[in-house]
Amino acid sequence: MARFAQGKIEVFAGPRELDAPDDLERVIIDFIRDARKSLDIAVQELDNELIAQAILDAAFRGVSVRMFMEQDYLKADKPPKAKPKQGEAMEQALHEAQWEERRRPRSTRTNRDILTALLRCGVDVKADLNPYIFHQKFIVRDYRNGRTRGRAALLTGSTNFTRTGTHRNLNHAIVFHDHRICRPYAEEFQELMDGSFGVLRPRSPSHPRTVNIKGVPVRILFAPDDAPELEIVKQMLKARERLDFAIFTFSGSSGIDDAMIMLRRARILIRGILDKGQGGQEWAATEWLHHEGIEVYLSDPVKLPGLGKLHHKLMVIDDDIVVAGSMNYTRPANAYNDENIFVLGSPYDLPKSKGGPVDHAECGAITAFFRREIDRIIKRSTVYG
Repeated sequence: MARFAQGKIEVFAGPRELDAPDDLERVIIDFIRDARKSLDIAVQELDNELIAQAILDAAFRGVSVRMFMEQDYLKADKPPKAKPKQGEAMEQALHEAQWEERRRPRSTRTNRDILTALLRCGVDVKADLNPYIFHQKFIVRDYRNGRTRGRAALLTGSTNFTRTGTHRNLNHAIVFHDHRICRPYAEEFQELMDGSFGVLRPRSPSHPRTVNIKGVPVRILFAPDDAPELEIVKQMLKARERLDFAIFTFSGSSGIDDAMIMLRRARILIRGILDKGQGGQEWAATEWLHHEGIEVYLSDPVKLPGLGKLHHKLMVIDDDIVVAGSMNYTRPANAYNDENIFVLGSPYDLPKSKGGPVDHAECGAITAFFRREIDRIIKRSTVYG
């Protein structure tokens, strides 16, 4: 863990199994365990039993817990199949397939197992109604209805609450200890509670906006409400010398690739890494970027044993700006999915009305943390082309 802004901002990169500095599973569990009054959790998927246990324990000690998850992980893709074992009646096999899922290894828990436990313990769980992807990963702690006792905090980033997400995929997380950051996420969660998803949601008048945390401007945006792709392009245009990125999915259909190419033609040094599985797809921006002189790498499980996916959604601009969160650089992520991004830092001396004053040294320290992680991954990856 690294702390910035007088401890108000904590950043994490994991997992330790892949030689990253932080145990993301522990980060999420500890964040949940520190709740005293309320937890509002919006996450695409939950199959990590230890994280689920922390949520159940919070509910048992009187914390009010509400959750939203992607419904696709809570239902089976196909009706269960009944295959009787030797000496077993078809009726018994069918009953087990329908009710108990004994046909899979009991050493693992599915999202549906955990959902059952959450409901049994009084957690208010709902699934999204967005036909596209519910891709959020955030927890609002001890902040609800605009009220807080000074303990309000927000956890977000690229990490799904899964065994894979916390132990095999390269991810980041960030914790903000500031009720002003909690507010837009709490409003987003309330929109979900009210049944508004994706492009059906009304735009909240309170975001996007910039909050100053001890000299670090923080800007919060949600997709599709706030058109975060445009914000990312705006931040990219502030680049003066270099831009580094680590992105799970980078499609050639996004506007970000065009902006990146224009920056490269302006002699900005650009390099980045993509997940091998996603970056190798025909629709990916990989070849397009490489052809224009951008230094592109692909993740390599041979050089980094145990690697599942490079799941970051990170951009570092000069020594001034970090763009991170849940959003991949694709058209659906910007236009249809439920997503969030946050922008940390600024190269400018901003007035108070625009998020200033700016502590440039602190912004530089945050960018250095994430750039070191990108450097580390690139050294154990394969250059494209």
